[in-house]
Amino acid sequence: MKSGVVNITGMAVVALAAVLIFGVMSYYSGSSRPPHVSVDRNRYPVKGIDVSYHNGEIDFNAVAADTVSFVYIKATEGGRWQDSCFARNFDAARAAGLSVGAYHFFRFEVSGLRQAYNFLEGLQGRRPDLPVAIDLEEWKNAPDVNTADIIDRLAVMVDRLRAEGLQVIIYTNKSGYTRFLHRRFDDLELWICSFTDPPTGSPWRLWQHSHRGSVRGIKGAVDLNTFNGSLEEFRKFAQFQKNK
Repeated sequence: MKSGVVNITGMAVVALAAVLIFGVMSYYSGSSRPPHVSVDRNRYPVKGIDVSYHNGEIDFNAVAADTVSFVYIKATEGGRWQDSCFARNFDAARAAGLSVGAYHFFRFEVSGLRQAYNFLEGLQGRRPDLPVAIDLEEWKNAPDVNTADIIDRLAVMVDRLRAEGLQVIIYTNKSGYTRFLHRRFDDLELWICSFTDPPTGSPWRLWQHSHRGSVRGIKGAVDLNTFNGSLEEFRKFAQFQKNK
């Protein structure tokens, strides 16, 4: 019996060691990388967030008072879906003095033209201060769509938005940048999601560095972003295309 206890204990130790080794390997391979990087605000002084209806009721005056300069607000997704909180969030954020952007979640299997029209309709006549953003990522998207087809649909959407006088920025992660954007859309601004400090391998204008941010005026975690440049450079980046 004693030897049996020793054997079981030994097996438990081995199993625990294997779990720890796997966890360390997963962490450094990036598959379990914590979704947060703290940013040096002396280097990157302009702070932003992105939100959708998932964030619930937001006090944008409190957000603006918490050193936040800009907010991207989800407007639409795919060919039909529109965020029910977009108009309320947009108007409240602008009234609080924040620079406001709008974003669309791109669906791989939907035509670019249909998505462009859904986005334009979802804006409801509002002109964002910041370039409109197309959220391009493999997460929660159809896994079996040909890359060339996705790129073609994205190009159609970008062209339609530009025809409306809107500047475009693409949000993606490093995998998405390599698969869809590299050497294809180099004339577009890049909003990169990365949990390495700082993001490398591609030029970027905005950096989403956390999914676990805390900002006054918002209950629960919120995505944090930063601008690649000074406050003066940010003011030039923001278009301030306010409705007359």
